[in-house]
Amino acid sequence: MKRVDVAILGAGAAGMMCAIEAARRGRRVLVIDHAQAPGEKIRISGGGRCNFTNLSVASERFLSQNPRFALSALSRFRPQDFIARVDRAGIAWHEKTLGQLFCDGSARQIVGMLCGQMEEAGADLWLGTQATEVTRPGAFLLATGRGPVEAERLVVATGGKSIPKMGATGFGYDIARRFGLPVTETRPALVPLTFGEDDLAAWKHLSGLSVSARVGHGRAGFAEGLLFTHRGLSGPSILQISSYWREGEEIEVDLAAGSDIAAALRAARGSGGKVSVGRALSAHLPARLADAVLAGLRIEGRLADQSNATLDRIGAAVNRWRVRPIGSEGYRTAEVTLGGVDTRALDARTMEARTVPGLHFIGEVVDVTGWLGGYNFQWAWSSGWAAGQAV
Repeated sequence: MKRVDVAILGAGAAGMMCAIEAARRGRRVLVIDHAQAPGEKIRISGGGRCNFTNLSVASERFLSQNPRFALSALSRFRPQDFIARVDRAGIAWHEKTLGQLFCDGSARQIVGMLCGQMEEAGADLWLGTQATEVTRPGAFLLATGRGPVEAERLVVATGGKSIPKMGATGFGYDIARRFGLPVTETRPALVPLTFGEDDLAAWKHLSGLSVSARVGHGRAGFAEGLLFTHRGLSGPSILQISSYWREGEEIEVDLAAGSDIAAALRAARGSGGKVSVGRALSAHLPARLADAVLAGLRIEGRLADQSNATLDRIGAAVNRWRVRPIGSEGYRTAEVTLGGVDTRALDARTMEARTVPGLHFIGEVVDVTGWLGGYNFQWAWSSGWAAGQAV
């Protein structure tokens, strides 16, 4: 039997960070993962360049039944702290937009940095090893494909259900329930939205077209890129709003990034009304999109012949397009899982279960979900660091 001080389930961002910190404190650490390679979500993130953090971290950029829960860890291990580690490792990086930091080169550099630090600190790593059962006759006892493991403390860093082709499962939630911890409702987040047949018929031919847009739902709104797909809508603004949207609800889309289309068309009518309404609208939208908007409204002809009411209809269709997606692409393409182990059951400073001493939950498995743009990685680094100081 393998005996350790700390067993960590999951060799992702949070698990590796926790392992580094615990091992540096002299703890005997074992990280177990069923994947054949560590940090697979890191490797594929940011188009292969890893959006590893964001310069601006605030509680309103995290979704949870208690968004302030994350602040304890985030305030003690900040984006600047992880940036310092990246700098010491000699990894070049750049700020893209909205405080998002990416590697200049490959995301594999971040994985390599973490693996090197784990090895240097003395943490063991078992890859290709399935943990099938967790009990606690005294210490924690794990049944694994490489035999039983006994651990004084157990850290669950198994992530959520997103991207099942990479091996994602709900095992972490099962462990929480096994020990009596509540789990909030889970669903895909940061995920493309899909259309029903009627909307697909109207918009599917625009697949691949992207525009700058503002997408809103309730009090949430995001002004970023929007992409038409053969299934519905994607792009950063849609991924962001997907975390707030629920089935059966509408989203409101401004396809002209804040331009007042009705006013612009009135001005154009006054100075050059002989052009077609399609050409006039194409001054503000891609021509294919302008044509689709007008076809949906059944409006054609010269701009000079359009009434104010007609121009208002066009403006509403562009600036306040209300559409009701029928669903999302699900965990298959979702970047994260919304919901998870209820934060009320955890100590915000140590990530330890209040009713089960020695049991910790970190990263995506917890009911803390960040916006798109490096926030979820920062939560992984911070929560992993916090647990690593306590185990």
